[in-house]
Amino acid sequence: MADDDYNEVDMGFDEFSTQEGVEEDVENANHEDVPDALDGEEKEEETVERPRKTSKFMTKYERARILGTRALQISMNAPVMVELEGETDPLEIAMKELRERKIPFTIRRYLPDGSYEDWGVDELIVEDSWKRQVGGD
Repeated sequence: MADDDYNEVDMGFDEFSTQEGVEEDVENANHEDVPDALDGEEKEEETVERPRKTSKFMTKYERARILGTRALQISMNAPVMVELEGETDPLEIAMKELRERKIPFTIRRYLPDGSYEDWGVDELIVEDSWKRQVGGD
């Protein structure tokens, strides 16, 4: 590319003035574009319990993911939520935490209409692989 061609290229920098950028910063400083969901009153409205559509039973896929994720966390020195009685295997510790309903996870179940339901691990009924019920109502 020759020097003459380079001078003809418009880089677009002179189209914006510094005053427009200052106005945007003023709007952001006033938090006008931040949603009002940070107010305590509206936050309470969002947590209104609706009747749930999905089952109260944890699926085998959710159980596998929770145990695997929690075991990985434990193996990376995350704090253990139960008293250890000689267990050293992270998966065994995660299973013990699940049995005692101490895993601090939330399961998000997506529905066909695009909405979702959040379930705490302590809210769900879990069955071991030996069909022994672990918790729930």
